[in-house]
Amino acid sequence: MRQILLFLSVIIVGIVFTARLFYLQIYNSKSNSIFDDNAIRKVYDYPKRGFVYDRNGTLLVANQPSYDVMVIPREVEALDTLEFCQLLKIDKARFISQFEKAKHYSWRIPSSFVSHLSKEDYAVLQEKMRKYKGFHIQKKSLRQYETTIGANVLGDIGEVNNRDIKNDPYYNLGDLIGKQGVEKSYEEILRGRKGIKFIQKDRFNRNIGLYNEGKNDTLPKQGKDIKITIDSDLQAYGEWLMQNKRGGIIAIEPATGEILAMIAAPTYNPNDLVGRKRSKNFNKLLRDTIAKPLFNRSLQGVYNPGSPFKLMNALVALQENVVSTNDRIVCQNGYKFGNRFMGCHCGGGSRDMVLGIQKSCNAYFANLYRKILDKNGNASNGINVWSNHVKSLGLGNYLNNDLVVGQKGRIPDRNYYKNAYPREFYSTYTLSNAIGQGEVATTPIQLANMTAAIANRGFYYTPHIIKSIEGEVLPENFTKPKYTTIDKKHFEPVVEGMYQVYKNGTASGLQIKDIEICGKTGTVENFAIIDSVRTQLTDHSIFVAFAPKDNPKIALAVFVENGYFGSRFAGRVASLMIEKYINKTISRKDLEEWLLTHSLENEYAKPQSGKPFKINREAEYQIIPLEENTMFPDKSNIKLLP
Repeated sequence: MRQILLFLSVIIVGIVFTARLFYLQIYNSKSNSIFDDNAIRKVYDYPKRGFVYDRNGTLLVANQPSYDVMVIPREVEALDTLEFCQLLKIDKARFISQFEKAKHYSWRIPSSFVSHLSKEDYAVLQEKMRKYKGFHIQKKSLRQYETTIGANVLGDIGEVNNRDIKNDPYYNLGDLIGKQGVEKSYEEILRGRKGIKFIQKDRFNRNIGLYNEGKNDTLPKQGKDIKITIDSDLQAYGEWLMQNKRGGIIAIEPATGEILAMIAAPTYNPNDLVGRKRSKNFNKLLRDTIAKPLFNRSLQGVYNPGSPFKLMNALVALQENVVSTNDRIVCQNGYKFGNRFMGCHCGGGSRDMVLGIQKSCNAYFANLYRKILDKNGNASNGINVWSNHVKSLGLGNYLNNDLVVGQKGRIPDRNYYKNAYPREFYSTYTLSNAIGQGEVATTPIQLANMTAAIANRGFYYTPHIIKSIEGEVLPENFTKPKYTTIDKKHFEPVVEGMYQVYKNGTASGLQIKDIEICGKTGTVENFAIIDSVRTQLTDHSIFVAFAPKDNPKIALAVFVENGYFGSRFAGRVASLMIEKYINKTISRKDLEEWLLTHSLENEYAKPQSGKPFKINREAEYQIIPLEENTMFPDKSNIKLLP
């Protein structure tokens, strides 16, 4: 009996071993097991990234050859470290650091040791690589920017980090990936697909030929070319005008939502973030916490919108039927509410809607705002109605576009004010919202989109940066219109008011011959807490506009930090950008010369120290507390977002 059991045991063990060998060698001999085979060397063949063109077919981004020194730690043998470091132009500390990093990543899988060798360094090193076992040269391609503009639009590529590798197994250590801008937004389309060759090695670790006669090898697939919506001439012109200034510009084609220009100032040359100099230059840009050249103000800058927001309140008031275009309100150089007074610089007098927009009358819009909130005698419900209308024009939320960065901004509702006013709530508590101050906050792209919706008389297309992708159709999100909650008929008086801003109002000195421009100036008070003191700095300059009045071709928002009143800096930039895009030439050389000879660097260089509160008399508005130094009856329970 024991002999039988012993015999059966031997048979069973033999079957188990045979089954396991069959599973490993036959059933499981698929491509993934090749990657785990130490006797097979994996050599990646990197594709060329897709080219990037502007809307007119101008080449913006191409490729250039690059060479990386790769290492497989387990194959490295004793070497002359000093000589090798001299060839690579690194020191011994860097050698040790990179080798430890490679070992930590994998003993068996190749990873980047030194990236982006020049052609000259590659030529010298290639002849001597046979001396350095475990190291080999991998050819890749780097970006070559055919322009010096649009750094915030185009972005850059850099080496993947551990998070990138964890999120997408496609990448290996040393691979390149889009880090910012279009390069990041359309990484999967631009990168293509890596090819791979499997090389069989003998027991002495020597290459003996293709594994499986090359049947498992794959060819690289080149990345697709894309065309973006940017007009490179308009982009370059806007960046030129914004020299020595800080701010953002977004220009949109209202009929499509295509972004014509996306300018963040100050900017930098995209070629500075290419190759071995990328890390050094990136850190230099990152450490500039004053000018913040890596901060895309056109998408990420969150500011009070100022007087351009009055256009929103006019539309909501008409939609809620609390005012007609002919109703008149008398301005007595401001608006008195309770023990407070909102100053106004419109000159005073009787105002209807068109004149209210033309003169940017604070009293007129303070009345409108209160009428909206108090329509049914319940300001708590009224502010929610107001908030929903405003959000329908794309304010207060992400626009669901194809840009990699952005901010929501803020359009408050009753819930937002719950902590400040848990029980009673009155329209006067938030009157600053009437004129685009208070808790209202927007980004330049949101204001540009709002302006495009007004230009279209009630709808907009999601702003986007992609115009076409080789062999693909654009997502419906970019081609389907989004309709606002405001009826089309209510837009005409607002458009007429914006037209009168240029003809007879606050932008009358910025007219362009033969172009009917509709716009709105804005001056935004600028406060900061400096040395524990609430300090008023120079106002921000803001301007929104579209043109022509009928069948508009461009809508834009311009924001210039510390630029004084709206028509001074932002208004000039807006008029010139419109003329440049529509006429392709500039007739208002006076506006252009003024902008190029007036820098704001001295304004930015002022010492940021605490100083007493002081009203800027050039601002379009001011709120002067008659008794208290706060807009709120009781600020002890206020808990609002900054």
